[in-house]
Amino acid sequence: MVKRNKYLLIASGVVLGAISGFLYWNYYGCTNGCPIKSIWWRMTLWGAVMGGLIMSMVSDYLFKKAKEKS
Repeated sequence: MVKRNKYLLIASGVVLGAISGFLYWNYYGCTNGCPIKSIWWRMTLWGAVMGGLIMSMVSDYLFKKAKEKS
């Protein structure tokens, strides 16, 4: 049960990161000279990876704290 919750948190981080990456590209992305920010799918992929990594760190911290309490 704990593993499933951890993976749900990471998956939500990936989805939120992808949405954030796309919105960043749509509103702030540059049109030339930027290898990542100039193409929508690269920025979306970059946001998904970053969201997954950040949420992975957060979930490790949360579940470590929960284990220490029990």
